[in-house]
Amino acid sequence: MAGEMVASFQATRAWAATERKVRQSVMVRGLSKWFGPEQVLNDVSFSIGEGESLVLLGPSGSGKSTTLRLIAGLETPDSGEIFLRGKRIEHLRARDRNIGVIFQNYALFPRMTVAENIAFGLRIRKWEKRKRGEVVDRLLDLTGLRDQRDKFPSQISGGQQQRVAIARALAYKPDLLLFDESFSALDPQTRTGLRREIRALLRKFGIPALFITHDQEEAMEMGDQIAILNSGRLEQLGAPDEVYNDPQTEFVATFLGAANVVEGNWRDGFIALDCEQCLRAPRPAPNMGPQLGMNRIKMVFRPEDVTLGAPTGLVETPHHLGRGEIIDVSFSGATESLMIKLLPRGYTGPPPNRHCYGGPDRSCNLMIKAVRTKWEAKRLRLAAGSPVSVGLRSYKILRG
Repeated sequence: MAGEMVASFQATRAWAATERKVRQSVMVRGLSKWFGPEQVLNDVSFSIGEGESLVLLGPSGSGKSTTLRLIAGLETPDSGEIFLRGKRIEHLRARDRNIGVIFQNYALFPRMTVAENIAFGLRIRKWEKRKRGEVVDRLLDLTGLRDQRDKFPSQISGGQQQRVAIARALAYKPDLLLFDESFSALDPQTRTGLRREIRALLRKFGIPALFITHDQEEAMEMGDQIAILNSGRLEQLGAPDEVYNDPQTEFVATFLGAANVVEGNWRDGFIALDCEQCLRAPRPAPNMGPQLGMNRIKMVFRPEDVTLGAPTGLVETPHHLGRGEIIDVSFSGATESLMIKLLPRGYTGPPPNRHCYGGPDRSCNLMIKAVRTKWEAKRLRLAAGSPVSVGLRSYKILRG
């Protein structure tokens, strides 16, 4: 599912250049923050180009909300710099930064109409009434809220309230928009449609945006870049397909989508798994440094990278992993998920290389997850207890 999602969104990323080719609107450099004895943010750096969206993704307590609050001016960093359109802003008050923030609860004024909520920021900035009206009319049209202009927030849906909050933030032409878990209160169908609308609005206005979320699908869809935080540190930053397909750490691999992590030994371009299987390293092979005996490594591969075939022959794949037994099968409509136990029945692929060490391990308990499309499931029907031949389309090596 996640692999298909990445592929479907790659086309929508073509409109934006890479980070280095886009004029930078936001730059965060060496940002750190302590709350008492606990360091919640540790030397975090990233940038957002003109019209780009960056998503901060990570578990609870990883530093996402703290980063947003530091940029918004709601907290003060202990060290680091924040630039907005080339100007340092970490010392400025929140109201002097020209940044719009859309909170999870929308923070609309309940006794103001939709139009009055949108115009609020312009009114306190003392825009004249005629000009306020022109801006409000335009934003009502852009957000599809013209028919709701005289209603109060309690009289419109959650998705419409979100549009009002965004229109209010866009009204005074902010230099940056911050979204703090802004879609989490909406039902899935509304959330999906609204995300697309907001992406279109941000492109139309050319405003950079930073999103805070724990929703991986949302991160894939909204972000030109994804920054994954873990315990206050930036684990990896890159385009959605880069982060998903080329994780640099085990945390990134397992946090962003499902991943299989298998341990083994590396020597001279070959990998010996703990279940007697031996694989030649992918090309180009990683640099493992000086070869002082065998290095402990971890293989990382996505469930959709696993290929399954009949147990009587080798599956058509670049990397033959061995034989296995289906432990569980679950069907979700578009895909079928399988849990497979690799069997230590001796190496059945090409003859083992001399660099692969170790004899049969009869107590092998290596379990991997595979995902197949419904069409693949129809071609080779499998159930719990079925024997299979297991291969890999690709995998990545991480140091153990």
